Amino acid sequence: GPRTAQALFIPVKAGVAQVLLDRAFGESLGTGSPVKPWSWADTAPMARVSVPRLGVSEVVLSGGSGEAMAFGPSAVHDDPARRVTILAAHRDTHFEFVQDLQAGDEIAMERIDGTQTRYRVAPFQTVRWDEFAFPTDGGDGLLALTTCYPFDTHTPGPFRRVAWAQRLSS
Repeated sequence: GPRTAQALFIPVKAGVAQVLLDRAFGESLGTGSPVKPWSWADTAPMARVSVPRLGVSEVVLSGGSGEAMAFGPSAVHDDPARRVTILAAHRDTHFEFVQDLQAGDEIAMERIDGTQTRYRVAPFQTVRWDEFAFPTDGGDGLLALTTCYPFDTHTPGPFRRVAWAQRLSS
């Protein structure tokens, strides 16, 4: 029925979008400034995040809007001065891999300005969306990947799974 069609639509749209986003990320990396993936986009690639052990690579979008999250992980908070970056994505598309992350996994983040940062996954946290908090100062650098929880349902709920990762010295 229409429900199944809609359930299929998001991952397909997300898949096509990632092709355009990969291209826009490459162009952004070449110029060092954001290139919109399509003319009407209210977002642009800001980085690529990857987990080598899982063979996962996703283009991260600026803006943190719901529209951006339909197409890829989105930066809901990115404060280079305080060294805290928080990314959010849907549990059934771009952050489906978060359920397979383990403490000790490495996450690489390449920004469009060419800087590359490596992080190591530390503790996981399950929190209510309205009780999520993060430090105002990330110390050496903190990255959080957040997604809805639990993983095995499509029903919206109040919980988020947060994978915290600490920056590795280069």
